[in-house]
Amino acid sequence: MKVCLIAEGCYPYVVGGVSTWIQTLISEFSDVEFCIYTIGVNEEDRGKFKYELPQNVTQVQEFFINTKDTQTKNKKGYRINTAEKSVLKSLMLEEDVKWNQVFDFFSKKEIQPMEILMGREFLDIAMEVYERSYSRTVFVDFLWTLRSMYLPFFMIIKNPVPKADLYHSVSTGYAGVLASMGKYLYNKPFLLTEHGIYTREREEEIIKAEWTKGYFKDMWIQHFYKLSRCAYNYADKVISLFSVNKDLQIELGCPEDKTIIIPNGIQEEKYTNLPGKKKEEESINIGAIVRVVPIKDIKTMLMAFNEVKMELPNAKFYIMGSIDEDPEYYEECKKILNSLGTKDVFFTGRVDVKQYIGKMDILVLTSISEAQPISILEGMAAKKPWVVTNVGACKELIEGGEDDNLGSAGIVAPTMNISLIASAIIKLGKDKKLRDKMGYVGRSRVKKYYSHQDFINEYFEIYEMLGGELSWQV
Repeated sequence: MKVCLIAEGCYPYVVGGVSTWIQTLISEFSDVEFCIYTIGVNEEDRGKFKYELPQNVTQVQEFFINTKDTQTKNKKGYRINTAEKSVLKSLMLEEDVKWNQVFDFFSKKEIQPMEILMGREFLDIAMEVYERSYSRTVFVDFLWTLRSMYLPFFMIIKNPVPKADLYHSVSTGYAGVLASMGKYLYNKPFLLTEHGIYTREREEEIIKAEWTKGYFKDMWIQHFYKLSRCAYNYADKVISLFSVNKDLQIELGCPEDKTIIIPNGIQEEKYTNLPGKKKEEESINIGAIVRVVPIKDIKTMLMAFNEVKMELPNAKFYIMGSIDEDPEYYEECKKILNSLGTKDVFFTGRVDVKQYIGKMDILVLTSISEAQPISILEGMAAKKPWVVTNVGACKELIEGGEDDNLGSAGIVAPTMNISLIASAIIKLGKDKKLRDKMGYVGRSRVKKYYSHQDFINEYFEIYEMLGGELSWQV
């Protein structure tokens, strides 16, 4: 079986989270041939993989949104005929998009995206969209917003999709549309796995963004919702990691009969007998298994630790994860530390977390958005209590789902609430019995509900069901 796995904004350029999940899946399915279609942002990242690709990865096709290869050959623009104009009109006017015709147009025509965007017919469609919904804005600003919106989209679907027996996208958005196109062109099944809900994540980013203003934010948001509806429509099965996200998928237009929940799994036995604190150590070690990027809200974490340090002078804080994904944000975090004068904070960079977790007394995650973090499962498997923010599946992991009466594996706090996060850490820091109790609950929950083998078995069954019989047994 050949699987075309389509990733956006993660594997193999970014470490952790979805990328770790992809690497694990590919490695476990060693008799399946994988071709990776990966969508990145910046051309300078080409070939700079953070993972050693498994041997069963036979092809990597890279596409970058910020590419210089956008020049039009025909400065006058491509003359779209009446049928083609109708197709593009359905795409841009928020009507019932004729996706099959969109895919045919971009796969069969020898045309560059900029030739379309600079054409008279595109301008006519833009005028109609403008007059219908955006006439209060300046037309020139609207037109260039529309062009900047559709240029990367047109470029991506113009890029050939490899032939495969199964298309597996790990998000909706651009990746989901590409998998939909693969299904349509080659009549092969499409499996969609959503870790977070792509459209909600893009909506949060756009609302906070400074690169677009006012009405144009709504344009961008609706654009990404449209792409997600395409993926939900074409996918044969749609997987979420937990029940809240499944409900959101249905709310956003995914047919309920397509949806399946498969939680992340972990090999808990790998987190026993880890290196621990030395007996003479009297410090309270607090750790965060996290990339230093804005969505993880490291700044709140640091300010909370400053308050912790006042109550627990022997506390030490270890931030275990990449510091080079957003150097500017990392420098801002260091400036906050300097301004606060907080001591005993260590940025370790990318490390083998198994060499650190056993030495921690408490683990912390203060993200403003998450799905079902593998890092929480790692810490729970190592019997460490958590302080987490109430995002994604974090509360469910810590407190348990509907049929889970094991108890609490930590404390859940609101996002960006420095004082409550600090109070939770202080409470655990002062109560070793509570830490031990919560650590035991966490490990028990991982063993019962988040087995790595269960995770692999379920994907094995879906791959067989959609793509054909596999030549090996899990």
